[in-house]
Amino acid sequence: MDEQLHERVRELIASVPAGTVATYGDIAALAGAPSPRLVGRILSEDGQDVPWHRILRANGTPAPHLAREQLELLRAEGVLADGEKVNLRTYRWDPKAS
Repeated sequence: MDEQLHERVRELIASVPAGTVATYGDIAALAGAPSPRLVGRILSEDGQDVPWHRILRANGTPAPHLAREQLELLRAEGVLADGEKVNLRTYRWDPKAS
């Protein structure tokens, strides 16, 4: 894997502010990654020290195997979910506003 792309993805995830979320696709597009799945792979292999919990699937839901922990971490930051779905219109990070 391209080390620069890997670091760019991690930097972008680290820049998502508390109280907001981004999708795997958002991060992929901003980083120039070929797919959202690559973002997920980077997080699974090297995402412990970045705010991984702020990254959701395109429909606003967490990965099923992380859902409980992820939603608890988001709730602690003020991001509320309707069931297991976060309203992206309300909480989506706007990198232009940062």
